Amino acid sequence: MIEKFVKRTLFESHQDFIDNYEITVPENFNFAYDIVDEWAKTDPDKRALCWTNDKGAHRDLSFGELKTLSDKTASFFQSAGIGKRDKVMLILKRSIEFWQTILALHKIGAIAIPATHLLTDKDIIYRNNAADIKAIIATEDDHLTTHVNLAMAKSPSVKQRIMVGEKSPEGWIDFHKGVDEAAPFVKPERVNVNEDIMILYFTSGTTGQPKMVIHDFTYPLGHITTAKYWHNLHENSIHLTVADTGWAKAVWGKLYGQWIVGATVFVYDFEGRFIPEDMLRMIADYKVTSFCAPPTIFRFLIREDLSKYDLSALEYCTTAGEALNPSVFETFYKQTGIKMMEAFGQTETAPTIITYPWLEPKPGSMGLPNPLYKMDLLTHDGRSAEDGEQGEIVFYTNEKRPLALFMGYYRDEALTRQVYAHNLYHTGDMAWRDEEGYYWFVGRTDDVIKSSGYRIGPFEVESAVMTHPAVVECAITGVPDEIRGQVIKATIVLAEEYRTKAGDALAKEIQQHVKNVTAPYKYPRIIEFVSELPKTISGKIRRVEIREKSK
Repeated sequence: MIEKFVKRTLFESHQDFIDNYEITVPENFNFAYDIVDEWAKTDPDKRALCWTNDKGAHRDLSFGELKTLSDKTASFFQSAGIGKRDKVMLILKRSIEFWQTILALHKIGAIAIPATHLLTDKDIIYRNNAADIKAIIATEDDHLTTHVNLAMAKSPSVKQRIMVGEKSPEGWIDFHKGVDEAAPFVKPERVNVNEDIMILYFTSGTTGQPKMVIHDFTYPLGHITTAKYWHNLHENSIHLTVADTGWAKAVWGKLYGQWIVGATVFVYDFEGRFIPEDMLRMIADYKVTSFCAPPTIFRFLIREDLSKYDLSALEYCTTAGEALNPSVFETFYKQTGIKMMEAFGQTETAPTIITYPWLEPKPGSMGLPNPLYKMDLLTHDGRSAEDGEQGEIVFYTNEKRPLALFMGYYRDEALTRQVYAHNLYHTGDMAWRDEEGYYWFVGRTDDVIKSSGYRIGPFEVESAVMTHPAVVECAITGVPDEIRGQVIKATIVLAEEYRTKAGDALAKEIQQHVKNVTAPYKYPRIIEFVSELPKTISGKIRRVEIREKSK
C-alpha cells in the first residue's frame, strides 16, 4: 500500500533520503476509503487491529471486518443526522469503537474531535461551544456521563449524545443498537476535497484555554514518515503506542501511518494507573515487535526484572515527549539490546525531527530534520543559529506546505497569525544543533531562563536533576533575582523512599549532583520539594503556575 504514495521506500544514506524522499498526494484523498477499504479489497483477512484489555478480553479485527463495521457505523451516523463538516467529539478511551467510529466519520466527511475522558462539565461546555459540536460519542462511564449531561444546558449546538456500552441513559442513543440496525451504507456523492477539515484537536496549552488545531484530509499521509521511518514498521509488525485515543499521539501511533504501511495496531485497553508488569506481559504474550512510549514509561519498565518476560519478538523502540535520561537509555539497551529512537513533533505537525533507523541515536537528542519540512533555528535576534547556539525551531512554507502541518487554529485567525504568517511557522520550541547535525531540545520559548547572561533551557536542567535517584519528577523554572536577572528553581517530587529525607541536606546533595553532570552555572539555586506538580489535563507541567507562586 505504501508504494502507492512513496516512490522509493529504501535509501542508501541519509543524504539519499533527503534528496529523494517524496510522498505523492492523490486528489480527494480519504484515509478510510483509500487505505482501509483498499486493504479490505486486496487482503481482507489481513489483521489490522489486535485489541485486549485488563479484564482478559481479546479481539482481532481484519481490514475486511473494519470496512464492514465502519460502513454500518457511517450509515448509523447518517440516520442520526450527522453529515459532512459536522463536528463530532469522540470520548472513547481505548475501546474498539474508536477505530470504527473515526473511520465512519471520515467516510461521511464529518470532522472528528478526539477527547479525553478526564474532561469536566466546564471543559465539555467550552469545547462544545468553541467548535459548535453537533454530537458526542462516549464510552459508558458514570463519571463522564454525569459531566456530559451537566454540560447540555449550556451546549445548544449538541443535538445527539451516543453511548457505547451495555446501557444507554435517558437522552442517549445506543451506539451498538444503532449500528446493528443501520441500513446499507450509501457513500455520499462528494465526501471531501484534500483541503477540507478532517480532524480537530483541542491542545492542552500550559496557559489559557485550549487552542483548536485543525488538519485536512491529507494529514494521514504525513504519518507515513512516522510509521515507516520513526517506528520502523513493516507489514509483519505488531506496533504498540502507549497513548489514550483522546490525544494526538494516538493517531501518530495507533492508526494512520501504521495502516498505510500495513502493520497491525496493538491496543492494550486498561483502566486506572499504568502497571509496568502488565504492560511487559502484554508485550511478551502478544509478541509485540515495535513499542513507543514516553521516557517516563521506560523509567518504570527498567525497574522491573525484564528477564522474567519473553521480549524476543521486540525489534524496535521509540520515545518522545520529554527528556530521555541517558541512564534510562543505557539500562534499557543493556537489558534488551534495543536502542531507543527519539523524535520531536507537535499537535500542529507530524514528527519533524527524527532519529531514523539508519542513524546512531544520541540519548537526549531528537535526531535530524524530517526532509518534508524546510526547517531552521532562529535566534532571538532573527538570524539562523550556528552549531551549538540556541534558536527557535521554525518551518518555512514558501516553497511547499509540508504534509501534516496544521491548517491553523480554528476560528482564531489572530492566534494563527501570531505563529504562522508570511510562510513561516514558529513552533515556540527552542533547540540547538551539534556539529553532526543532531538537534537537542531546550524548552518552550517562554520557559527559557535568562540568568547572568546565560540562556538556560529547563529541559536540559531537568534532565540533569532527573538522574539523581531521589527524583521522580522535576520542573525547572526561573525566579526573579535582582543581581542575576533570574535564578533557577527546581520543584521536585521525590521517590517514596526519599520523602522522609526532604530537607536542606538532600537539596544540597541534588545541587552538587547537577554541578557534576552538567555545566555548574545550570544548577538550581532554589529547590522546593512537593507532593505533586501542577499539570494540564494532558499531563503537561504547568510551569506558568509554578512561576506565579514563586513571584
